[in-house]
Amino acid sequence: MTGRAARTGAGGAGGAPVPLALPLPGPVRVVNSPADRVPSHGTELFGLGHAVDLVPVDARGRSARRDLRSWLREEPPDRFVGLGQPVRAPAAGTVVAAHDGEPDGPARRAPLARLRYAATQVQRVRAGIEAVAGNHVVVELAGGRGYLWVVHLRRGSVRAVVGNRVVAGDLLGECGSSGNATEPHVHLHVADVLDPDRARGVPIALTGYRVRHPAGGGPVAAGMPRTGEVVEPVADGSTP
Repeated sequence: MTGRAARTGAGGAGGAPVPLALPLPGPVRVVNSPADRVPSHGTELFGLGHAVDLVPVDARGRSARRDLRSWLREEPPDRFVGLGQPVRAPAAGTVVAAHDGEPDGPARRAPLARLRYAATQVQRVRAGIEAVAGNHVVVELAGGRGYLWVVHLRRGSVRAVVGNRVVAGDLLGECGSSGNATEPHVHLHVADVLDPDRARGVPIALTGYRVRHPAGGGPVAAGMPRTGEVVEPVADGSTP
């Protein structure tokens, strides 16, 4: 493995990280990476210890253009390049949960909007997993490797059907901003059990990608980029 691969799952339990292909077609900015800290999202609740967020960006690395509104108030999600992008299964398994119907919330890049939103975090956690995850699909991974959560899908886009088997690359839905999301993106994590109230996070690795910014470099077979890196899938990368 590469140096990035060696950082995957730092501080986690033993065992090889679960390999996951990138679920989005184009470049994404990595946010809340477990390569930087565990728990990556600041909590072990719901099995989030090794979760990662992937924000679709344009060729300049922007999720949406910046203007006065983006610094002062909330923004509609349709301003963002990620909204509606196809989200594909990162690994093979059986769909054990699929939820749709939650609204896509506004983006909150403005500092004041983020502060207001942060003040409601405890309320959302108390409301349960649907308030946090929004529209989502859960796949029981082949080989008993855990339960993969694909989260924040666009309302009305979920295509996965409970009981169906999927392989890596099958369409699950579209990128959205439902649940606990401050802009359109896809959240991935793997848990050891399906019940989010008892789940513990499982280390994961992304497969078949290259870093576009800032480090650059050749293809990475399996690893975990750091927060802020922009990565994209490569055709010659491995898939789980």
